[in-house]
Amino acid sequence: MDPTQWLQLPYLDDTFPLPLDAPFTTRAASDEGISPHDLTLLKRAGLLRTPIKGVYVAAQARDDTAHRLACLRLVTPPDAIVVDRHAGWAQGADMLLHPNEHLHAMPIALFLPHGRGRLRNKLADSGERTFLDRDLTVVDGIRMTTPLRTALDLGRQRWPEPALTALDALHRLGVFSVEELLAEVDRFKRMRWVTILRLVAPHTDGRSQSGGETVVRWRWLNLPVPPPEPQIEVLSEGRQAFIDVGNKDLRFGVEFQGLDWHTGEQHEAEDETRFGWLRDDEDWIMEPVWSSDVYGRHACIEDVILDGVRRGRGRHAA
Repeated sequence: MDPTQWLQLPYLDDTFPLPLDAPFTTRAASDEGISPHDLTLLKRAGLLRTPIKGVYVAAQARDDTAHRLACLRLVTPPDAIVVDRHAGWAQGADMLLHPNEHLHAMPIALFLPHGRGRLRNKLADSGERTFLDRDLTVVDGIRMTTPLRTALDLGRQRWPEPALTALDALHRLGVFSVEELLAEVDRFKRMRWVTILRLVAPHTDGRSQSGGETVVRWRWLNLPVPPPEPQIEVLSEGRQAFIDVGNKDLRFGVEFQGLDWHTGEQHEAEDETRFGWLRDDEDWIMEPVWSSDVYGRHACIEDVILDGVRRGRGRHAA
């Protein structure tokens, strides 16, 4: 079958021999005459997505919890337990997936109960773990770790920033409190990276709306300055704004400018209008930062925060 017939279309249509509203596997595609090479071509063209390695969906298909679970159901053995990022993702924690993971699908974290060994296939990152009954839930027929247990697992990483990002994303689901999270930490005493979990867990805050916001907040928390708060609401003459990370007393805020929501003529005009009235009418010091300001060798977010705090303290100096 020649896949180039679909490249001129905005989206796949009913001439495509596989479902447009449900996921399908590489094997199902092969049965319809579509080779792995064809799938790669359609994926690179943006006509297909791969939410999980080995599973494809049409680009126009909905991305909701039910659809995600349908993807997992195609590749999850009945005795396996979905854990870590994919467990959280399947239950609605979008921030857990890596950037562009729909293009470069990674193996699913599928673990078996202790004593059952591990799965051995290219789709699974597998092993054994010990679970309590309360650690597990069944969602549409798939066993997976609860958001709380997933947080306890993902909070035990080598570096604090991805650990806290995961905790924020899972706390955002609204099904466990920070107090409940902290009460479970000692279960993992002496396990790998539990010291990171202990370090970041008290700072978990589901109000953070992106990994960038979480990292800005963490960097701010580690400076000798008044602490930040995420998503500060500001009301002024019928207008409303939420500042990503800031300090109310200093009226200083940092906005993480994600590419999805802060690029393009319309978004940039909206940002400028919002920053304008926050500065002029409400006397806020606003500093927009981009990914390069927060991550990598040339990150300057600490300097941005320190400078903003100084300006906030000095704005009313005689």
